Parts: sequence; C-alpha cells; structure tokens
Amino acid sequence: MKQAKTLGELKASGYQSKSIKTELRENLIKKLKNKETVFAGIWGYEETVIPDLERAILAGHDVNLLGLRGQAKTRLARLMVQLLDEYIPVVEGSELNDDPLQPLSRYAKDKLAELGDNTPIAWLHRDERYSEKLATPDVSIADLIGDVDPIKAASLKLPYSDERVIHFGLIPRSNRSIFVINELPDLQARIQVALFNILQEGDIQIRGFKIRMPLDLQFVFTANPEDYTNRGSIVTPLKDRIDSQIITHYPKTLDIGKRITQQEANLKPEQKSITVHELAKDLIEQIAFEARKSEFIDAKSGVSARLTISAYENLVAAAERRSIINGEKNTSIRVSDFIGVVPAITGKVELVYEGEQEGPGIVAQNLIGKAIRTQFMNYFPDPDKFRKQKEKSPYKKISDWFSEGNKIDLLHDMNQADFEKALKSVPGLADLIKEYQKAQPEAVKLFLMEFALHGLAEYSLISKHNLTAGNQFKDLLSSMFTLPKNFTEDDEDDDEAIGGSRRR
Repeated sequence: MKQAKTLGELKASGYQSKSIKTELRENLIKKLKNKETVFAGIWGYEETVIPDLERAILAGHDVNLLGLRGQAKTRLARLMVQLLDEYIPVVEGSELNDDPLQPLSRYAKDKLAELGDNTPIAWLHRDERYSEKLATPDVSIADLIGDVDPIKAASLKLPYSDERVIHFGLIPRSNRSIFVINELPDLQARIQVALFNILQEGDIQIRGFKIRMPLDLQFVFTANPEDYTNRGSIVTPLKDRIDSQIITHYPKTLDIGKRITQQEANLKPEQKSITVHELAKDLIEQIAFEARKSEFIDAKSGVSARLTISAYENLVAAAERRSIINGEKNTSIRVSDFIGVVPAITGKVELVYEGEQEGPGIVAQNLIGKAIRTQFMNYFPDPDKFRKQKEKSPYKKISDWFSEGNKIDLLHDMNQADFEKALKSVPGLADLIKEYQKAQPEAVKLFLMEFALHGLAEYSLISKHNLTAGNQFKDLLSSMFTLPKNFTEDDEDDDEAIGGSRRR
C-alpha cells in the first residue's frame, strides 16, 4: 500500500485507528490461524509460557513475566514487536507518536488546527515501537513520566503554567508502543505508585497540570521472585493492576537445553571446525541440571541459561587453544578440555555458606564430576551393580591394571599422538568401548575412553588426582597413601572435589 504523506491522503486511504492491544491481538490471531511460529527461537515454552502469553495478548492484558534469571523473559517481550503492524502513521515531528486521527499532544493538536488535511504524516516502523527500561533505585518519576523543563520554559519564554514546558518521560514517549520495565521490584515503591493511574485509567498526570493524556501502551514487566524478599518488592496495588502474571522456568530436558545453547553460543568461524561430540554437549547441559539441585548453590538465585552458553564457548576455546599450541589443524573435544568450563561456572552461581566454605572452583569441579557420573549411566553399565560380583564386572581388567601400580597422566595440552597412546596403554579400556559403544565413530571412541576413566573415578573404582597441568589416574587404595610427584599443597582441596572417589 502506498503510504500517505498528508492527513488528507490518510483519510482518503480509509485508514482506521486502532489501539496497540488490538494490533497485537489481530496479528496474533492471523499467525495462529496460519500455523505460524509466533515466538521464534524460544525453546521449552511451547506448552507452558507461550500459550499463557498468547492468552494474555488475546485478552488485551498487561503482563508480568515472573521467573529466575536467564529464563528468556526479556527476549519474549522483544519478540512481541513482531506482532505489531509493520508501519503506523504519526503526526510528523510529534514526540509522542501522535495518531493523526486521534492527536494526543499539544504539538499535534496545534499542527492539525493550523494545517488541517495538509498536516504532514510520517510512518513509524514496528522496530521503533519498543522501549525498555531497567528498574534501578535511582529511576525517578521524571525519567518515566516527565517534569517541567526550566530550560524549555526560558528558551520559549513560556510561564510554568503552560503545558508546552513539559519534558515528557520514557512512558509518554513510548505512546503506541510496547514498554518494558525489567526487574520491576527494584523500582522504588513511590515510583511504582506513579504507574497506578497508567495501568488502571490509561492516562498520566504531570506535576500540577490539569492535562490527562490517555496513552496507548502495552506494558510488559519482568521480575525475579528472589527480589520480592531481598532487594525490593512489587507493591500490592500495582500487582493487582497487572492483568496477567506468567511464570517462566528453566529447560526441563537436556535436549531443550542443548537447543538453546547451540542457538545462542557465539562461536568464531574457525572454531566451528572443532568436533564436539553429543556427549560433550550433554555434559555441558548436565552441569546446569546438577547446579540447580546442588546443596552448595542458592536455588533462589537460580542457574541462568547463560551458564551453559558461556561454558560451551569456553569448552570449544579450550580445545582451540590446545590445537594451536600443538600445531594441529583439526581437533576434537576431550574431557580434559572441561577445565576451561570452570570459569564459566564460578561467575554464574551464587553459593550458600557451605559452598563458600568449599570455594567456587572446587564447587565447579564437583559439578563437572557429578555431570560425568550421571551421564556415565547412559553409555556404560552401572558400576555399583558389580560391587559384590567383581569377577563379572566389565571394568575388572581396567581396575586390576591400576591396582598393580600402573598410572597414566592426561595433561590438558597433550598432543593428539601422546593422548591416544596414553589411553590405549590401559588394558581393557578399548575393549569396554568396543563392547558397549562399538557403533560410534573412531574419534568418538577415543573421547569415550577418556570419559570412561573419569566415570570410573567418580564411581570410586580408580582414583583421579587434579594436577597443575592435567589429571592423573591410578589405583584408589594406593592413592590414599601416596601423592603424585607434581601434586602441590594448593591441589589438595581440589583433589578432594575432583577425585570424587575420595570424597564419596
């Protein structure tokens, strides 16, 4: 459709004004009827959050998305923009996005009175109809609603009683738009009170001016339930005025978690040549699942999806660094590369007192160990079933070799030839993979051999020690009385966490 340039042309085109909530509703109905994806790139909410949000839009509700950090609350709000009309007409030069057929501001009304059907029209794209404000304790009513601007009054030589001296805040400037306030509980109570009239009556009042401006807005709030008791709270009358409160959640399965991580991870083009086995991806997600139920981590704070995204990026970077050091063009992820995941964990979890006593690094290593232990069961028999039948254990040959005093060191930066040689020196290890994972490609089998050693250490069949430059595997019993040559005092606490065999 040809866009009108004047009010007269707009009237002649048959354009009809409609509210933003009507826009959202009508465009959502079209997408639902056409079986189109409404919130693209959002995984795990197909049967929970998204239907609730669609119902709220159909009902014309303002929305509060309530959930722990890293649950795509802001992304959901931003995707609502795709439900707006592509363009809407506004009075050219208006700071409040005035509808030419229903002017709101003094500027637009004066312009229409002066020019009539010749009033110039501009067209606003839907991407420009989204405003977002992070609620912080220093946000003022002037920031959100507006205030008298003395400079404007002086420059225009207007008295303070003239409404043209008003400097409008973010909310009026977002008229006919989606307005998002993130972390609503952090907003001071007196500022929250200022939102009452907008949500209930749809208008604003500024200082002593008699004007009442009926704004056209779609409000979306986000909040973390932890904030209700810690940093602040949503005042009860405001909660009462928000029509729909929708509860968000973390991914409920590893597959959904992997899909999110793979979509969001920012890998460099040259890093995409690094082979990442599905088991490695599963381990990354399993770490987050273990963290969310760990006694060392504050469950109220949550474990953001950003943990797995950063962890995956670090894992690939660890393999890339190793390949660069060794001058190898092609490489695959190893279990030893998970040492690179530790910094991604320590910065994204809130520890409870016991966790603080342990130390973030040790807690991170412990989570990696638990993830390995959990995933081990998906690839090999449960070692605990053979505790009383050691002769029938598929791991007997491996554990016997270590009990004879043998050991191997798997260093973080070991080249591929030495890495393969070390793994193949362990009798029974290759046979274990051949028996239970024979269909896997050769590159994956090598990863599984290393994974099996870490898993057996987690189940206390062998011992694993954290060295400064890698891991050492040896007999469990002998490790209780001897320390590796390059084992330092600083490694002692780490050893207890990583070599879960000793702790368990």
